[in-house]
Amino acid sequence: MTDIESTTTTRSAEIIADHREHIFPCVRPLYDTPLVLDEGSGVWVRDADGGEYLDLFSGILSTSVGHCHPRVVEAVTDQVARLGHTSTLYVTEPQVQAARKLEAIAPSGLTRTFFTNSGTEAIETALHLAQIHTGRSEIVALRMGYHGRSALATNVTAHAAWRPLATSIAGVSHAVSPHAYRSHLGHLDEEAMAEAFAEDLDEVIRTTTNGAPAAFIAETIQGVAGYVVPPRGYFQRAAEIIRGYGGVLIIDEVQAGFGRCGEHWFGIDHYGVEPDIMVMAKGIANGFPAAATMAREEIAASWTAKTISTFGGNPISMAACSATLDVMREEDVPRRATERGGQLRRALEALQERHSWIGDVRGMGLMQALELVRDRETKEPDPARAKALLEAAKAENLLIGIGGHWGQVIRIGPSLLVTEDEMAEGIVRLTRACDRLGP
Repeated sequence: MTDIESTTTTRSAEIIADHREHIFPCVRPLYDTPLVLDEGSGVWVRDADGGEYLDLFSGILSTSVGHCHPRVVEAVTDQVARLGHTSTLYVTEPQVQAARKLEAIAPSGLTRTFFTNSGTEAIETALHLAQIHTGRSEIVALRMGYHGRSALATNVTAHAAWRPLATSIAGVSHAVSPHAYRSHLGHLDEEAMAEAFAEDLDEVIRTTTNGAPAAFIAETIQGVAGYVVPPRGYFQRAAEIIRGYGGVLIIDEVQAGFGRCGEHWFGIDHYGVEPDIMVMAKGIANGFPAAATMAREEIAASWTAKTISTFGGNPISMAACSATLDVMREEDVPRRATERGGQLRRALEALQERHSWIGDVRGMGLMQALELVRDRETKEPDPARAKALLEAAKAENLLIGIGGHWGQVIRIGPSLLVTEDEMAEGIVRLTRACDRLGP
């Protein structure tokens, strides 16, 4: 090892050591040896030692148009030199511009926007708004769903590992996840399966609530659960059911939004359903702290009590949001996600044929997953192999994600601007990583 290599290696080690000493232990990075990222451009990132990686996870689907996109960098640089902070006590043009651009692509009827800093805050806003509008308190969510890290959001979340001790809040119920692969309903056709899952939602409302819920909230694709895609027809029936009880439909597009599912701008568009309230974050501003809760006019007007967000809708994040949305529209990212997602899906299905431990391939557009199992017949989850594949991909200088209830699902979600050649390179690296684990 040369002196230069020794110095650069020490830099990562020192940063990791400092992280372990000064950051909460619950902030757990991926990998046995954490990766210290230092810079990025497009779908490529470099670590503190100069190692280059192909990023097919984009900060949990957040760098939607790639790391350090020049248009976003320019917009943020110009804005930070002009005006950096105001709080929501003042009106700024960047916030209004971002709201107008969101309304232009959002499902019909969503004409009012409340900006916050994160998906968790946007979820909290949506849930409180539903309760205020209906005058009710009970919320119905889905098992396997993930909605954030605040007290209320963790109670709406339905993964034991993501629910810290002593945070239980009354008035939250969970219906069965519309998870075709993990359900005993897998033998049904898609329409019948959607109806069966919807009937469970109805029964949950009738048996575990007072019959008058404020809202039903769901991700269009359950991200942390491992990219669970509900069957066609499910959200149409779910909307009918919750509205039939006088509640509102809240759709969580934090991961699935902004063209990621291909063809349309939002995941819920694939189901032909117009939500009453919709939440988005992550890719909205290419990784800058921004989130939005959108609602129908009459629902938004229900909130008359005082409220404020000190940093929500700040000019810098709004400049990033507007620039990101401009790039997305100019590049037609729904179309790009369809094309590159198809390229990725075909490769993943080929890997499934090659490796007996890949039980399921699923997803939409550039939101694709591999579920790893010990046996395809029993579908016994194999989290150890998923962790090994994560590490093997890192050894191939490829960044992917992991999820699923048991940590058995590999998640892939690159920048929406990933090119055909970059995707092909990622597929080559993923194939080598899979081959490291055997047939």
